[in-house]
Order: sequence, then structure tokens, then C-alpha cells
Amino acid sequence: MEPTRPRGRRPAGTDTRGAILAAARTEFAERGFEAASMRSVARRADVDPALVRHYFPDRTELFAVSVLPETANPVEVAERVVAGGLPGLGERLVTEVLTVWADDDGEAFRAAVGLMAGGVERPRALVAYIGRTVFERIGRLVAPDEVPLRVGLLASQIAGLLMVRYVIRMEPIGSMPIPQVAALVGPTLDRYLTATLPSPRPGP
Repeated sequence: MEPTRPRGRRPAGTDTRGAILAAARTEFAERGFEAASMRSVARRADVDPALVRHYFPDRTELFAVSVLPETANPVEVAERVVAGGLPGLGERLVTEVLTVWADDDGEAFRAAVGLMAGGVERPRALVAYIGRTVFERIGRLVAPDEVPLRVGLLASQIAGLLMVRYVIRMEPIGSMPIPQVAALVGPTLDRYLTATLPSPRPGP
């Protein structure tokens, strides 16, 4: 006799977070960031809305996490990047970031770029999430009053590198092995974090 399938919504469990993210990806792709809601994601995932909020405090974080590759864990990435301190941090960061998006030859990143098009709130949501989970930890290694500028330079370089490699696919960077890219770009990131910042120039 076959076991009876329990009635009702999906209970909390090891696959619930993944089911919510899968539903969110579809919901955001079909309805857009503005129209999708925590409740509509919950309906698609067949879970209670409270369970969605258990894993994701708000829609912006749910969106940010949903556009990352399924295997990505920004907290673990940040821990590996900062583990060795400032020396060599740039090379470690480039290696980790490119590796996160490399599993499907950048398809997930291109999809993420597509989802973020059409408004400023979507990229802001992703930047805020990555800022809290990754760049905030890196910022603790530099002087507090220099964090916004140094981290901003770091983020701008990483964002540009991802676009060149996975969207524009400019050669030779588009197909260069990750260790080689990291060795080339890493020292520039280290300079952003450690070099003396130029004094602001007086206005006209």
C-alpha cells in the first residue's frame, strides 16, 4: 500500500528554502520586481507567507539572493576572502567571485543582469545584500573613515570585470583562466585597499 501524501502546504525542511528561491526566480522573471511579492512567491512555492519571511526578511533580500547562483554562499565567500587579511585579498576576491559565476559559463550572471534591468531598485537590492554579506567584512580591514571609498572602488572593479567576462565576453579576458585573471587584477584591488588615498582637490 502506498503511503498517503500529507495534505496542506509544504512544511519547513531542508528543501524549503530552495523551493522558495526557485519560485522567486520564476516570479521575478515573469512578473518583474515591482509586481512580484512575498505572498505571490509563497503561493508559487506552495508555502505559508510566514515561512518565506522566516528565510528572507523582505522582498529586496529575496530578490538579491534569488539572482545569485544556487550554489553561491556569500557569507562563506567573505570568510575565505578575509581569512588571510589584506595581503593577497584582491586575488582571493577575484578568484572567488569569478568562480561563483563560472559553473554555467556565466549564464546565471547574464540572467541576473537581465532581471536587474528596468529600474534602480533591483541592482540596489543586490548591491545592498552583497555589501552586507561580503564587502562589509572586507571594510573592517581598513580605516573606518575610508571604508565607503575603498569598498566602492573595489565593487566597481568587480562589477566591471564580471560584465567584461560574462556579458561582453571581451577577449582575452572572456576566456582567460580564472587564476590568470586574478593574478592580473588582484594587485589593483589590493591598491584600492591599501594605497594612500589622494587628498580631495579644492573646487574651482
